[in-house]
Amino acid sequence: MMTVTGKVLRHGLLVTALALPASGVTAQDETKPPSLYDRLGGLAPITVVVSDFIDVLVPDEVLNANPAIDAARKAVPAPYLKYRVTSMVCQVTGGPCEYTGRDMKTAHAHLNITAAEWDRMVELFKQVLAKHQVPEAESGELLEIVGSTRGDIVDE
Repeated sequence: MMTVTGKVLRHGLLVTALALPASGVTAQDETKPPSLYDRLGGLAPITVVVSDFIDVLVPDEVLNANPAIDAARKAVPAPYLKYRVTSMVCQVTGGPCEYTGRDMKTAHAHLNITAAEWDRMVELFKQVLAKHQVPEAESGELLEIVGSTRGDIVDE
């Protein structure tokens, strides 16, 4: 059974393919690979995946055992977090969005996030990616992008 995101992703890829001109494509256009944003299907599927991710992240008992994370969850509304994370994912994957929030170090400094809590977040993210049938290559690229922020987020 295909998920909504899987359908949107495939639909987005189909629309992208149909929108390409049949003639007049330059050699440069042919060699330029599509961005991760485009391969994910654009903003709609990214928004759905981020929304589901935040929905499992916010109530997670393992993460909320950290008093600073628990307090932040109560202070920052989930819809606002979804907006910020969506705009960031859109931007870092090559999309047209502009993330205007704080850098990861500043945004997470007060949370005292441990390596175990980081690993839990990554585990939840992988589960959401699998639920939405995000292809392995794109999942790997997303996890690499997320992993690049670990040093700014984890308090070691």
